[in-house]
Amino acid sequence: MRVFDIKEGSSPIILGLPHTGTDVPADIWQRLNDNGKLLADTDWHIHDLYADLIPEATTVRAAFHRYVIDANRDPAGVSLYPGQNTTGLVPETDFDGKPIWNEGQEPTQDDIAYRLETFHAPYHAALAAEIERVKAIHGIAILYDCHSIRSHIPFLFEGKLPDFNIGTDMGATCDPAIEKIAVEATAAAEGYDSILNGRFKGGWTTRHYGKPQNRVHAIQMELAQSTHLQSEKPPFAYDMDKADRLRSHLKTILTRMEKFALDTKR
Repeated sequence: MRVFDIKEGSSPIILGLPHTGTDVPADIWQRLNDNGKLLADTDWHIHDLYADLIPEATTVRAAFHRYVIDANRDPAGVSLYPGQNTTGLVPETDFDGKPIWNEGQEPTQDDIAYRLETFHAPYHAALAAEIERVKAIHGIAILYDCHSIRSHIPFLFEGKLPDFNIGTDMGATCDPAIEKIAVEATAAAEGYDSILNGRFKGGWTTRHYGKPQNRVHAIQMELAQSTHLQSEKPPFAYDMDKADRLRSHLKTILTRMEKFALDTKR
């Protein structure tokens, strides 16, 4: 099976898509229980939501599902949020804390090592290569990591998640101007709410690649799935009307970030 898909563009913007893939190798699929086979924690339709908002943006999309291995987790297995409920490099449970593997068929350390080598490492090698290619063109690169999650998940957070969740690891992963673009655009989006560095402060991808001192900036956008799905339960159908409304705001964010990069290149 393919590991990732790349669309090379000439823009300084790179869209990372680590969680939209739904491919699961047959031998791994057989080990998932019925709950796991729902693939409920997919970032449903995010690749469609961002499609062509910036025509020349580069996209790097993982084809494999996060239950195979999570491309947005530290390969060393270090928790993103110590002391808080979360899922790991190869999840043992879903976002509700319910097991996803058949009893006795949970991934072993050998399984994890194999999946790191076969899926996680190639995805990040491709992403790193695209960042370097774009930076070589412009002298600057902005990695915008695209995510979504159900708006109500008591296992992970209390209450309702804001619609826009911006993560910059408390400002460490990008120029303040880039963070400001996201904050101001989401605050101005009528009918939506937003937060900066709330429950989601940026995953491993954002924290690993975001090196403003090297002119590589990274920012994560975690969207509540209520903003673009008909329902946050199977079959997780895309809502075109909701999506079109949301896409106008996402386009504003990306367009302004692209302008910032082009204005400050070299």
